[in-house]
Amino acid sequence: MYKKNQVFAAACIGLFLFGMTLITLGSILPLLRTQFEGRGLSAGIITSILPVGILAGSLIFGPIVDRYGYKSLLMISVFISAVALEGLAFTRSLTLLYTCIFLIGFGGGIINGGTSALVSDISTENKGASLSLLGVFFGLGALGMPLLLGILSKHFPYTTILSAVGFFMFLPLIYFFLVAFPAPKQAQGFPLKEGVKLLKEPVILLTGFCLFFQSGVESLVNNWTTTFLQHKGGITNEAALYALSFSLVGLTVARILLGALLKRISSFTILVVSLALIIAGSLLLLFTNSYNFAFSAVITIGVGLAAGFPVILGYVGQLFAHLSGTAFSIVFVIALTGNILLNYFFGVITENYSITHLPVLVMACVACMFVLLLLLKQKIAGKIKL
Repeated sequence: MYKKNQVFAAACIGLFLFGMTLITLGSILPLLRTQFEGRGLSAGIITSILPVGILAGSLIFGPIVDRYGYKSLLMISVFISAVALEGLAFTRSLTLLYTCIFLIGFGGGIINGGTSALVSDISTENKGASLSLLGVFFGLGALGMPLLLGILSKHFPYTTILSAVGFFMFLPLIYFFLVAFPAPKQAQGFPLKEGVKLLKEPVILLTGFCLFFQSGVESLVNNWTTTFLQHKGGITNEAALYALSFSLVGLTVARILLGALLKRISSFTILVVSLALIIAGSLLLLFTNSYNFAFSAVITIGVGLAAGFPVILGYVGQLFAHLSGTAFSIVFVIALTGNILLNYFFGVITENYSITHLPVLVMACVACMFVLLLLLKQKIAGKIKL
């Protein structure tokens, strides 16, 4: 018999590690360019391989955890990520470098989806609140890695730091091994027909495409805000990165608060307020030329982004508890597709028009999310608590 607090702690550790590894690439990319200078390193290939790996990991985790449970897959995915970090630290081969980056994404995709489905399964009530608290640990991991690199890089080469982080990731495997996890939901065999039916389920598609735009907005904000601020306001790269970091702080703090608010306030109301905050932040970003106002706008958007994933995944967990892993897998794949496509689409816009259209595209995505949420509410009202 598993103990809920121990399993929740395991999930939080896993997502913390995912946050660390995911942000690593952006933190060390300039250093990789220096190390592999003149050897054909492509930053475009690097930034493309990572989401492909995450997509692949997200695709496979669901049916596996429904059939075999979470423990082995979580341990394997953390092991893969740790080994890949060690490879990233010591490789001198471009092929091995690209392979390690793919494996970091692959292991991370499994950890991200698997820990979310796991927390949903062990939370009998207030799944959204539990998932929101889980998301806090992603933020802590993502904030921690650049800080760690910034402090330690003055004393050690980045390869030594990466190697130490990779070694640190092996340690939680001992805890995962000792903790009892929930039993597989489909131990007698995976119901393939039911799994395929989920692909045609309107609620799965509606939740998936809500997160398609949510993930897309998160990608746009994370990848383009610094360039937008530098272009529009003449802000230095350091100041723009500072603002973006506080956006992540805002998201993390908001998720801590959501853990309590979702137990008292309608989750649908919180989603609507969150979308309104993103719109407000985007409008401020669009019309201001002041760094202080732009700083406030980016934080407001970060706070607005906090509720989307935990609340909507909470709906999925309630509606499809018997195949939660597979349902989460489908939804995550749709969401990550939005991340990739909308990011690529805006890249085309910046090349042919202007990066100043960033807030407009963010608001267009939010408008699409609002319409999808209204349709979703019609489908699930009365079936679960909103």
